[in-house]
Amino acid sequence: MNTTLTSDHLVIVRDSFADKLLDLAKEALAADEVIPYLGPGLLGLNCAEPPVPHTPEVVAAALNARAPAPSRIRTNMWSVAQFIEQRRHRRTLQAWMTEIFASPVRPTLLHAWLARLPLSLIIDSWYDSAMRTALVEAGRTDVVEIQGVTRANEIGNIWTKTYDLSGRELDARSGAKTVLYAPHGSSRPSQNFLVADSDYVEVLTEIDIQTPIPDVVKERRITRGFFFVGCRFNDQMLRTYARQIMKRSRGPYCTVMDAEILTRNEARFLAASGITVIDMPLSQAAARLLGTGKAAGCGQD
Repeated sequence: MNTTLTSDHLVIVRDSFADKLLDLAKEALAADEVIPYLGPGLLGLNCAEPPVPHTPEVVAAALNARAPAPSRIRTNMWSVAQFIEQRRHRRTLQAWMTEIFASPVRPTLLHAWLARLPLSLIIDSWYDSAMRTALVEAGRTDVVEIQGVTRANEIGNIWTKTYDLSGRELDARSGAKTVLYAPHGSSRPSQNFLVADSDYVEVLTEIDIQTPIPDVVKERRITRGFFFVGCRFNDQMLRTYARQIMKRSRGPYCTVMDAEILTRNEARFLAASGITVIDMPLSQAAARLLGTGKAAGCGQD
């Protein structure tokens, strides 16, 4: 069947229906009607193995290699980071995350394509800064990046910092054409990482009333939907952030995912959020968006 409705009322589309929905998503992106929400899985589109971790589990392994954590938390990035912060201090965690994400990441062809579109808002939910690099390489001068910051390093009611693409910190108010929002921080330009459980204590307390989310993000989502690519929602933290960033947006919502590997909680979240699953390999979906007619598996030279 081209379309499946699960017992949780999750809509999954395949084959020609999936192709049609991707074509509609491409048109909507070009018209600035949907917001791309990028996850770490997007880095897997490059030919070579990404030079930085592209799953939370790989980050957990990299941190664990530096400071072995108890076995019960060893695969959980947020818990391992919290263990390090408690045992070795925040500065150590910050330094190790900076090391882990030090290697520059080449943007994929999909990053480069998005960088050329007249998008009002892009969400980048990983630390690699490939989307920022793509915007720089596209010669964009009408972009600001807003990054989530840990309260551990701040005095006062500061949730985010704003930068131009040269890395200069700006006033939070901006009329930029495109806002790149990195809610969990980014490796560049200032190594802002929300990664330990403690980083999220106050954020999650306030996020239901939207305090940590920048006003410009809340304004620009109202008339738009979301297109999730390279994302998983197999952790409560990831689901909470996506839910709150989508809040009060108009829709529609869709995601490119392998429906066979969805966890029960992921399926429930997607169904409850009204997110349609395009059941297709990410490389195939990227190729259709890019109009290449073949699997999109390489970044630019």
